[in-house]
Amino acid sequence: MPQGDKSSYTDKQIRQAEHIEAGYEKKGLSTKTAEARAWATVNKLSGGGNKSGSGRKST
Repeated sequence: MPQGDKSSYTDKQIRQAEHIEAGYEKKGLSTKTAEARAWATVNKLSGGGNKSGSGRKST
């Protein structure tokens, strides 16, 4: 999976990122910065995209 690929995220995580990004843009940040911060926030809240495979330990 290439870096930046969002295909492993759930619909809920994508909606969250879009909402967070809109808030950052409303505060005056550039689109690129807002998107980066939004995905960083989603990753922090949820631990990243879906983790597939057995033996994965959730933290």
